[in-house]
Amino acid sequence: MESQVRGGTRWKRFAVVMVPSVAAAACVGVGLAQGALAASFSVSGQQFKVTADHLHGDGFAQYGGIDSVYTSVDGKTKTQVPVAVSSFEDATITKMCQSVKTTIPVLNKTFYLRLEAGNEKPVVAKNLYIDVAQLDADATFTNIDIGVAVKDKTRGPAVKEGESVLPGGFAQQAQSADLYGVKQTAWATTAGTFKLSGLSMRLGADPKMECY
Repeated sequence: MESQVRGGTRWKRFAVVMVPSVAAAACVGVGLAQGALAASFSVSGQQFKVTADHLHGDGFAQYGGIDSVYTSVDGKTKTQVPVAVSSFEDATITKMCQSVKTTIPVLNKTFYLRLEAGNEKPVVAKNLYIDVAQLDADATFTNIDIGVAVKDKTRGPAVKEGESVLPGGFAQQAQSADLYGVKQTAWATTAGTFKLSGLSMRLGADPKMECY
């Protein structure tokens, strides 16, 4: 459902917005298979979960991409996965939780790493890139353009050098974005600066340590 809200556009579920970018990511995968692109960003094969009460971002852009990930923790083989790259020139995040589940074969045990920040003062990031696998949130966008080509977008930080995207592929951009009640699964996050106020990090074996 779509409605105009103070010059912006509101979607109750941000997953609706992600569908075209995921399709664009699939197209990038075809380009990789045909040798037209090179996947240069190797990440662990473990997705991590993130929740936040509110993410406000200025200079937003989203487009399809490909991450090269390891298939297991032994780091011997890789595969390629499509992602929706969400990028922000400046972002503030309130009440952020991040968790990752890791099974250690030699111990035959599963552990959870949980990080919390931004409870008193928001987390602040500049030139933030999130390689998203899944995202649910209530979202409002101001001055949004849907369907712009990746190479012609004018908002958001520049596409990182060596990142696997199709220059003429689908992208969307907005002057600002506000996401509420964020539940997200991602492969990777990078930022020029990432200030985590009130950082708390814990490691344990209790499944309840996951953010959701």
